[in-house]
Amino acid sequence: MPNVGLKPMLSVRPGSLLQSQTFSSHRSLTTQEAGKRSTRMAHSLNEWLWQHEYWLPPGITWEDMKESEDTHYPQPHDLLLSIPFALILVVIRCFFERTIALPLSGKLGVRDKLRPKAQPNPVLETFYGMHRKNPKEGELINLAKQCDLPVRKVERWFRRRRNIDRPNLSKKFCEACWRFTFYIISFFTGLAILYDKPWLWDHRECWTGYPQQPLQPSLFWYYLLELSFYCSLVFTLPFDVKRKDFKEQVVHHAATIFLISFSYCANYIRIGTLVMVIHDASDCFLEPTKILNYMKWKKSCNCLFMIFSAVFLISRLVIFPYTVLYNTYYYSMEIFQPFFGYYFMNALLITLQLLSVFWSCLIIRMVYKFLLQGTMEKDMRSDTEESDKDEEREKIREKERNGIMHFNNITSNNCVQRNVSQQNNRTHLTNGHAKER
Repeated sequence: MPNVGLKPMLSVRPGSLLQSQTFSSHRSLTTQEAGKRSTRMAHSLNEWLWQHEYWLPPGITWEDMKESEDTHYPQPHDLLLSIPFALILVVIRCFFERTIALPLSGKLGVRDKLRPKAQPNPVLETFYGMHRKNPKEGELINLAKQCDLPVRKVERWFRRRRNIDRPNLSKKFCEACWRFTFYIISFFTGLAILYDKPWLWDHRECWTGYPQQPLQPSLFWYYLLELSFYCSLVFTLPFDVKRKDFKEQVVHHAATIFLISFSYCANYIRIGTLVMVIHDASDCFLEPTKILNYMKWKKSCNCLFMIFSAVFLISRLVIFPYTVLYNTYYYSMEIFQPFFGYYFMNALLITLQLLSVFWSCLIIRMVYKFLLQGTMEKDMRSDTEESDKDEEREKIREKERNGIMHFNNITSNNCVQRNVSQQNNRTHLTNGHAKER
């Protein structure tokens, strides 16, 4: 009996082994084919992306941009260094904010406002996290029924919960200090590098010898510093202070990173350095204006804001269009015919200009109200903290009621006293008149 049971088992095993071997070999072949296909696709995509027609003017190829011992040209793989440098900047920022900016905020009198906490409520917390932070009237009524609470208390809970998520004043102060420190270093570094460069004074020099313009080490490190900083801002976007122009800030960061990267690869470095210096000039005044505002130094803040407004409007609406936009659009046509890089570069520059026009409108509106009213309006980009208006109104109404009751009691007592005194006078007069008679 045991031998009979083993025979069919032995007869089946060779076939199963052959099937498993053929399946594994077929599987290895398919994985190899998939790997070859992926490498082919990556290779074809790489060839398509780096066609010289996209990046270089007509008549110039990548063969003309080969490096030698004496001349060095921008290489696209150099931009990969911006990722580790951006992470290093994030670490430096965390260290700076905790050890320098945060203690400085306490010494300068920046205090966080005490916010009432929302009472623990699983139903409201689930709705807040899963659906929306500001429910509508119908949703408030349904939530009030589920929690067996008045609608007014549910509204108050959502107000307090939203206020908890808003950044504290000390966080805003630390972020402004970090950006102010970087913009100051970046701006003066750019001025020191470009001071003796001919294209800073004569903008036509941006196209002399283009695109075969050797890369200087100082310009390389300046580019790497700026690109790493904006990459670090993208990394910290989820943790930074979110304002009402958050979407515009994301578009600005993306356009700036694309602009720096493309200008480096296409050797638009001379134009790129002008763009970075012009934009850093106004940012050097914006961040200290925020710092003075958080410190409640209103007069100093107003004066510095007027200086920032003048620098921003002049640099972004006058200098930038003439120095950069007109230069890339008109002067470059004297050297070469338009190509893809020409249109792409100008599209990115126009995107930055449109964002500057958007922010200029906000600044002009604030300056106009300041000149009319004499007081600076709050930053329209900032998200103001909500207050419990219902509680305040109830307190005001209670005070008014108490005041009216107190006033009524006083007037009624005065009236009673007057009536009593009048009655006494009348009795006194009648008695006196009776005596005289």
